[in-house]
Amino acid sequence: MLIIPAIDLKDGKCVRLKQGRMDESTIFSENPSEISRQWVNQGARRLHLVDLDGAFAGKPVNDNAIKSIVSELGGEIPIQLGGGIRNLDTVESFLNSGVDSIIIGTAAVTQPEFLQEACLAFPGQIIVGLDAKDGDVAINGWAELTGHNVIDLAKKFEEYGAESIIYTDIGRDGMLGGVNIEATVRLSESLIIPVIASGGVSNLKDIQDLCEVSNTGIRGVITGRAIYEGTLNFRAAQELADRQTRP
Repeated sequence: MLIIPAIDLKDGKCVRLKQGRMDESTIFSENPSEISRQWVNQGARRLHLVDLDGAFAGKPVNDNAIKSIVSELGGEIPIQLGGGIRNLDTVESFLNSGVDSIIIGTAAVTQPEFLQEACLAFPGQIIVGLDAKDGDVAINGWAELTGHNVIDLAKKFEEYGAESIIYTDIGRDGMLGGVNIEATVRLSESLIIPVIASGGVSNLKDIQDLCEVSNTGIRGVITGRAIYEGTLNFRAAQELADRQTRP
């Protein structure tokens, strides 16, 4: 199972939000490419980038910071990117620039035909990000609950050809309160494609708990605030996951 460090970009800086609120951001670095190198040096095997400004604007905003990270890593590990990606031209542009996978979130819900086209045009490179509170999918930077059930939508997107699902419990994201294991397992057991957990990771116990249910189809977990504030040692977390989940 992969421990995936998150780099959330706001105004060109690496930040973390609490429960998706842009007015509650903490700046962790003004040099995102330097941070990306730090996580690779500590053993990261995949990187999770989110253009937070893009997610709210509905179009990419932090292009320069994204390009600097891609340039810094030079293809050493896969990079998955989300935030404000709403059309095929943008998907293609980022994939051509060196990003490996594109995460489609809000647009998957509001423009399902776009998601379907993207999955057909770029097979194996489209990940769907589903953010939910109490099973209700949220969109537009978590500002709006849709009334759609997360499992029902995930099944539909699996049929479209999504490579995997990132599931974020928005009630826990950035709060260091632990992963919603029960909801994540319920989703992963409902799908054939892998699920990546997100939201609430705080310490090695959370990693251990996820490892114990990884055979349900949980490929990895995204972590942000915990590794930046030091409540979770990234290298130790990945080493634990390797011991617990490798055949």
